[in-house]
Amino acid sequence: MLGKAGRAAVFVALLIQGTAAFAQDVTLIAREGDIVLSGSLQGFDGEFYRVETRYGLLTIDSQGVICEGPACPDLTAPKAVIRVAGAPDAGARLLPGLFRAFAESRGLVYEEGTGPGWSALILDPESRKELAEVSFAPMHPGLASKELAEGNAELKLTSRPEAPFGSRAVALDALVPIMAPDNPTPEVSTVELAAALAGEAKNWADLGGPDMPLVLHAMAPDTDLARALDDRLGIAIKADVLHDDMAGLAAAVAKDPWALAITGRAEVGPARLLPLTDSCGFPLLATPMAVKAEDYPLALPVFLLTPQRRLPLLAREFLEFLATPTAEAVVARAGFVDRATERAPMTMDGLRLINAIQGAGEDVTLADLKRLVALMDGADRMSLTFRFEDGATVLTPSSQENITDLARLIASGGFAGEALVLAGFSDGSGAAEANLALSLERAARVATELQAAAPDLRPDQMPRTLGFGEALPMACDETAAGRHLNRRVELWLVPDFTPEATEITP
Repeated sequence: MLGKAGRAAVFVALLIQGTAAFAQDVTLIAREGDIVLSGSLQGFDGEFYRVETRYGLLTIDSQGVICEGPACPDLTAPKAVIRVAGAPDAGARLLPGLFRAFAESRGLVYEEGTGPGWSALILDPESRKELAEVSFAPMHPGLASKELAEGNAELKLTSRPEAPFGSRAVALDALVPIMAPDNPTPEVSTVELAAALAGEAKNWADLGGPDMPLVLHAMAPDTDLARALDDRLGIAIKADVLHDDMAGLAAAVAKDPWALAITGRAEVGPARLLPLTDSCGFPLLATPMAVKAEDYPLALPVFLLTPQRRLPLLAREFLEFLATPTAEAVVARAGFVDRATERAPMTMDGLRLINAIQGAGEDVTLADLKRLVALMDGADRMSLTFRFEDGATVLTPSSQENITDLARLIASGGFAGEALVLAGFSDGSGAAEANLALSLERAARVATELQAAAPDLRPDQMPRTLGFGEALPMACDETAAGRHLNRRVELWLVPDFTPEATEITP
């Protein structure tokens, strides 16, 4: 009998967590007829049985077995219940449009509910049979996690990944400073902003504005945005006024002439963006390209967390839909940054060239800049950018995802008629010659990771690797955040690439 149990593993997987919706005896017989499992049926989602057996709670593929017994269900999926809990502002902006687009992409009918909160039904267009009931419950992060773990929610919407749940990226946002529309303060640096958030700067004059007391507004400490901001800045925010949602936060800041707050890029509302710079005055713009490339230091992802149990089929298909161009378009219309790969002409990158020229000197010469500009002329930059963990040669998790995306784009012929360049850059710490070598080493490391992820790529499909050292800074080297932004490998697309004309030597 133990041998049969081992053979049953080809179509049986342990279900880590589950709640019995009903319990009736069934017998599942492998189609080959040599394996028999008996137990109490706990559920059926149209694909898999959940059965409590003497081996424990098992999930069994219905295609591999025959069900016998009066409790055996019809082999059609029951109505899926998809309950989402979590961040209120992102949920209200993203979920209705995404579920509507998902239903319409499959030729199904989407009908929103009329009661309090947001809910919807997804119906079969001919029979009007209810295929799914979808709802969203805004709630604090801790409670949303509890609901997900206990089976009272299928998904959690949040800006923070969380063990032991899985995660699926939905969109990108960015944390931005906001103030009242009539506030004349021209800009704020990251150092000044951190001082204000920590309660050390209490007057707008400390931020280059008028001599007026600063009133700091913020989200309540147990909200999703507040937790994400604490993670990113590493400081406790000393707020004067607290809010439970970002819409209320923006409205209050717009009415308070000397208010300052941090909110999501999609939730600026009636308030006004306060331009952000780094400590050396380099502009930090939360453009879609900068957010996708992680050039903006306060980029913020939006995730749907998944539990350690099997979700209904329609919920799993919805998660797959999130990676489609249709879903990306919905995300962009909602005011968030979509995750689609983007490209921009290098000739539009004037700010970075200004930074490079301003930083030129003994370490970065005019000849270095001319070689750099020669390659940039006519080239495009992709939003796929690669960075490493601090003090390590390991790519960050988002950079590892970018490797996968790049391999897929190359394999699908997405760069026909163009040559690829992995351009490595360093921060300005240390000797220029060493930084040049280090930047080339980082570019080569990315190429190695790409080759490992896609071993079938031909040599002529692989990007060329070049190093430019500290020649094109993204931010000031005076802060750790600035140095992290400067240490990167960019992906450039160059038409009619001629290696001899653009070779970079130390």
